[in-house]
Amino acid sequence: MEIVEYTLADGRSPFGAWFEDLDAVAAAKVTVAISRLAQGNVSNVKGVGGGVLEQKINFGPGYRIYFGRDGDRLIILIGGGTKQRQHRDIAEALQRWSDYKTRKTGG
Repeated sequence: MEIVEYTLADGRSPFGAWFEDLDAVAAAKVTVAISRLAQGNVSNVKGVGGGVLEQKINFGPGYRIYFGRDGDRLIILIGGGTKQRQHRDIAEALQRWSDYKTRKTGG
């Protein structure tokens, strides 16, 4: 699977901004989880609605990675967060995924 980051219309990556704020140990855990996604391992993944998926990382405050799949070979990273702000993170991920699909189709 190819992993890419979703970018806002202005070119900023919400996932990248979240990732940059992680400490080194948390960043390593997230990197391992993304590597597993790239290999097709979706063992801690669940759908949260609207085509958005959540990868749960059992570490620290309960890190989450939000993404969507574009076809059989592409994963779009659209956000990250923790268990504590899960509802807000999911709402943002749903909006970003909708934006991604709209811009992809030229709408």
